This record gives sequence, C-alpha cells and structure tokens, in this order.
Amino acid sequence: MTSRIVIDTRHIRDFGIGTYIRNLIRALARLDAENHYILISYAADAAELGNLPPNFEVALYERRDAGLSPHVAFPIYLRHFWADLYHVPLNVVSLFMPRPYVVTVHDMSSLLFEDLPSRQKRFRLFQFRRGLQRASKVLAVSNATLRDIDDLFGIRGAKVRRIYNAPDPRFLGNGPEPQDADMGLVLERYQIQRPFILYVGTIRKQKNIPRLVEAFAVLRGELENHPVYRDLRLIIIGDEISRHPAVRRSVIQTRMEQVVRFLGFVPFDTLRVFYASAAAFVFPSLYEGFGLPPLEAMASGTPVVTSNLSSLPEVVGDAALLVNPENVFEIARGIREVLTNEDLRNSLIEKGHAQARRFSWDETARQVLEVYHEVSAASHAQRPTR
Repeated sequence: MTSRIVIDTRHIRDFGIGTYIRNLIRALARLDAENHYILISYAADAAELGNLPPNFEVALYERRDAGLSPHVAFPIYLRHFWADLYHVPLNVVSLFMPRPYVVTVHDMSSLLFEDLPSRQKRFRLFQFRRGLQRASKVLAVSNATLRDIDDLFGIRGAKVRRIYNAPDPRFLGNGPEPQDADMGLVLERYQIQRPFILYVGTIRKQKNIPRLVEAFAVLRGELENHPVYRDLRLIIIGDEISRHPAVRRSVIQTRMEQVVRFLGFVPFDTLRVFYASAAAFVFPSLYEGFGLPPLEAMASGTPVVTSNLSSLPEVVGDAALLVNPENVFEIARGIREVLTNEDLRNSLIEKGHAQARRFSWDETARQVLEVYHEVSAASHAQRPTR
C-alpha cells in the first residue's frame, strides 16, 4: 500500500530539531522507495533537501508563523495535498492540523522552563495537550520524554512510541575525518588556543550555563599550576546568547572574560573540529528530551562530563562521567577527573565510540516507517468504500 506522506521541514535549520528532520529524511530516502513524500519547506531552505530520490518532492510555503497563520492558513495549505498522513516533527502542532498526523515530542522544556506570562503559558499548555490528544501516534525520543508525556498529559500505551534519535552519520566516520593541519587552521581562524573544554547546544535556562561557568572558574583556580591545564579555556558554541544575560553575567562575576569564548553558530565541518580538539566536552543540562551533543562528542573521540538527570543517563550509559548539575563543585570535580586521570580518559573515549554507534538514523527511520504504515493502514480502513 503506497501512502502520500507530508512532512513539515520548516525547522530544518534549528539546532536540534533540524538535525532530526535532516537525518530522518535522508534515512527515509535510503530505505523507502514505495511511499510518496511531500516536504514542506521555505524557499531559503530548499537546498537542504536536494539530491533526494523521485518519490520525494519539495513544496514551498512562504508564510511565516504569526497570529492565526500557523493555526488556520497552514492547515488549509496542507489539505491541498490529500495526504494519507502528516508528520509534525516538533511539539508545536497547529490547532486545526488535518488528520491523521504523527507528532514527534523532543522535550517539554517550553512548558517547564520558559518564563511566560500566565495567559501565554495557559495557551501553550492547551496547544500542546490538544496537539498530542488529536495525534494518531506520538513519538517520544527517549524513555524520559515518554514519562513526561504521561506525567503531564496522561497519554500512554500504544498511542505513544519511543524512538531514539541518533548522531549525524558524519560524526560516525561516514565522511572525511578532520586532519591535524586543518584542525589547527580552523582553531587559528577563530583565535582559539588549546587546551579548552567545550559546550555545544542551545543557550536556554535549563542548559545550566551559568553553573558551568562557575565550575570552570573553580577548576581554573585548582589547575593554576598544572603543567598542561594551567591556561585552560572554555568555549561555548550556542545560539541566542543575547537573550540570556545571566550567562554573560556569570562570566563577568567570575572574572573569566579573558578565557571564556562564545562563538554562536558554526558550520558543521568547523563544529567537528571543535569536538575533536576539545580536552573534554561538558554538558551540565538540567533537562534534556534526548541530548545529542554528548553523543556527537563521544563519536568525535572526546571524553564527556554530563548530568545525572533527565534522559542523559539513559543516552550516555556508562560512557560518560555523570555529575549533579546543581552542584558547581561536583561539576568542577568531574571535569578535573576527566582531564587529569589518564586511565579514566582512555576508558571514556573507548566506551564513548561504542555508545555513539548504538544509535542509528536508519534504525530510527525503520521504526518511524512502522508507525507510518500503522497510521496509514488505519486511515485507509476507516475510509468509506465506493
């Protein structure tokens, strides 16, 4: 049975969700020559969807989300495709989204951590609940997210399916490895000196960046006479730093202005160089629906220090050093151990490579395809015969 499947790809440039959209589509293109896919995209992003097989087509939609547009204009536009199912690859679902549809829930951070006026927060909660309740299937990217969906909305059972994310295949050796000379040139271009510890991800309240900066300041004091790490630096790669003044304030208060750098967005090949060049990757997030950056660092051969909360222990297994992200001194202790304990470093690097390879976009796509088939079959069965 061939189905017409519409996927909303308009967030393909977003930090984490973009990774999901891009790699899921590429994996579906490798695995599925039967179904017909219609990818909804902005014209500026259409190049991200090039070189796909003939059963994939790109449909351009130029209206930006504002006012009632995402809830009225966008659903009306989607109905023109007479799809057998729609895939909404993020938590925000249009109020009048045509059915049947599948929605992927990456996390609940917009409900749990964003400071919004009470009226706006109530509407977001209503929209979130309605979007999940009307969905034919809800895909959760981890067991932790599965529990959140149950705890907040009471949605459980066969309607919800846990399907893991995975690192970009280019981190797993499916592309040219960065060479030492090229890595040196990239770091020189950004005026970065080694050794440094690295954070990669969005800049949000739950990411706990101020405590990371405070822990780094403690660590700098402890290593001031160390032969290798006495001039250790912290590199933070993330978006929207200007919206979170607490992060820069923490740098000023700890007097770390000269050794903490914010780089904003960097291209993929540059990001690989930073991962591979870091002495350690530190990710002290308070909440993650899945948490791709630790796996990306592991795949790059860099030891990881991360939180013992939310989905992170589930994702990293025993391949990272876990710390209490609410304790600045424990974060600092964890980083110090990873930097100075050679046996621990080597063990984490070896385990990290294996852990990153446990996750595969082809396996993710196979499980998503199973869901597509289930929803399409149910939709065809409910249609009246002529």
